[in-house]
Amino acid sequence: MTELTLENIERVLSRVRPYLQTDEGDVEVISIREGGIVNVRLLGNCRNCPLSLVTLRAGIERALMQEIPSVTRIESVN
Repeated sequence: MTELTLENIERVLSRVRPYLQTDEGDVEVISIREGGIVNVRLLGNCRNCPLSLVTLRAGIERALMQEIPSVTRIESVN
C-alpha cells in the first residue's frame, strides 16, 4: 500500500499533469489534512474552466485514490 505523503502525491500528479498542461493548466498541492483530505489548487486555464470540477473528481481525485488508498477526498482551494 502506498503511503500518503507529499512525495507520493507528486508522483501520481506527475502522470496527470501532462493532460492538464495540454490545455495550459496545472495543479499544485496545498496541504494534506487529517483524514486523508488533500487540498489542491488548480492553476492556469484549469482554474476558471467550466469543467474544472470534472477534472478534479474524475481525473485528479480518481488517480490519487487508486494509487494511494488512504486519500479520502480532494478539495480545491483558491
